[in-house]
Order: sequence, then structure tokens, then C-alpha cells
Amino acid sequence: MSPSPADVRAQWTEHNPGLDTSPMELIGLLKHATGLLNRAVEPLYAGAALTAPEVDMLIPLRHATDPVIARRLAEWLGLSRAGVSKALGKLEKRGFIARTPNPADRRAALVTITPAGAKAVDDLFPRQLAAEVQLLAGLGEDRDQVLSALGRLVEVMERQVGRE
Repeated sequence: MSPSPADVRAQWTEHNPGLDTSPMELIGLLKHATGLLNRAVEPLYAGAALTAPEVDMLIPLRHATDPVIARRLAEWLGLSRAGVSKALGKLEKRGFIARTPNPADRRAALVTITPAGAKAVDDLFPRQLAAEVQLLAGLGEDRDQVLSALGRLVEVMERQVGRE
């Protein structure tokens, strides 16, 4: 059995008394939760045309009424512009999105989902949601409290990242 986040924090504090280890428990739990979520949905994508992160990128485009620029997509997803651009390039080569020149800004392309991309999302995302429903079912009445706390965490982190 691996040590708990509190145990790891205590070990770091013991060996580095001046080090601020206060984020370790929270970040450790977030990483563990992310790992569990990934493990829960991973089997759904075995042999699929898209990966889970690619579906996550296509979801905001699926029902968008207007084309989206990559910068806006990066902001919505909390990802780097470079990472989104690279992923969009791969999706475009495989026919899941189309990029067209933006008449208002030549530096930014307009991104739309293609029919193939929409079909792939429509096939995969409902299955992912079903797995997530099952994964989170045990929260019960605590769901709203967890949601509120995570919303607050994201708010604080977005303000901090925005300063950099």
C-alpha cells in the first residue's frame, strides 16, 4: 500500500523543514482523482477513432453555432494554446475538424467540427458520460458540496494562472 498524501507531506516536511508543503495533500488528491477518472473511461476508447482528450476538445465544438478560434478553445479547456493548436492539427488531418481563415484576424483560424467529428463525438461521449455517472454515483448528497468546492478551487487557480 502506498503512503497517503498526508504521510508524503510529513516526510517532505521532516526532510525539508523550510519547504511549504501545504499544496501536497490537495494536489495529490486531484491527481489521484484524475487518474481514477482516466482509468474508468480508458476502456471505452480502446480501438476508438478518438482518444478521451480529443473528445474533450471536440465537445465544445459539437453544438457550437459559430466557428471557434483555437485561443478561445484553449481558454475554455484550460489548456495551452500550443497544445490545442497541435491537437487541432492532428484532428484536422484525420478529418474531425476543419480550419478556415478568419476574415477578421488572419493570425487565427476558425475551427468547426466536421460531420465525421460530430459522429465520433455522438458515438463516444454518451458512453463516457455513462461511465462517469457510475463513477460518481457514490457521492450521493455530497455531490453539491464537492461541486461547489471544486468550482471554488478552479476560480482561485484561474485567477492565479491569469496573473502569470
